[in-house]
Amino acid sequence: MAKVFNLGKLEITHLGHASFKIKIPPSEAIGLEFVIYFDPYQVRSGEKADLILITHRHHDHYDEKSIEVLRKKETRVLIGGTDIKENEEKQISGFAVKAVPAYNLIKPFHPRGKGVGFVLQIDGERIYYAGDTDKIPEMSELGKIDLAFLPIGGTYTMNLQEAVETVEIIDPKIVIPMHYNTFSEIKASPEEFKNLVGRKAEVVILE
Repeated sequence: MAKVFNLGKLEITHLGHASFKIKIPPSEAIGLEFVIYFDPYQVRSGEKADLILITHRHHDHYDEKSIEVLRKKETRVLIGGTDIKENEEKQISGFAVKAVPAYNLIKPFHPRGKGVGFVLQIDGERIYYAGDTDKIPEMSELGKIDLAFLPIGGTYTMNLQEAVETVEIIDPKIVIPMHYNTFSEIKASPEEFKNLVGRKAEVVILE
């Protein structure tokens, strides 16, 4: 397993749990190199961020110490449910960031409206970061997805089997599993997920 994955010109790094960094190289549309973080958690050093996207305010997604470590004067921080709401779209430095629904259907942990997932349109790639969510009906409306980050740990989010069913719904080219094995309540095997997904999508497991 690797820690870094390249999607076209984009460099994607897993930082643990549900935390990822996406580095966008300089381009005419973006300008200088641009660095995005999703839900940085327990990050104590690293490349400074241009944009930090927070899905919701639970401690393992909204970690103020990590945000302060990664923040510079110009860093923009968007927190789901407050700074950016469901179905709201923002244009940032030449690419689109859209907040999409993310919630539990029956579980009490993530009521609708308190958090979001994100869809990013960058350099011709559409990236879906699901956030803490169950398999929900709105996923069928996401459109073309090149890369999906999906939770598989269960308890607070969709479990492994539901994540496989989500792959069938959204039909991404590539899937990166996340939000598993950090805590005892979210034990899951990414290798089993990969086997169950089979040829439906390419599964990339990052350490």
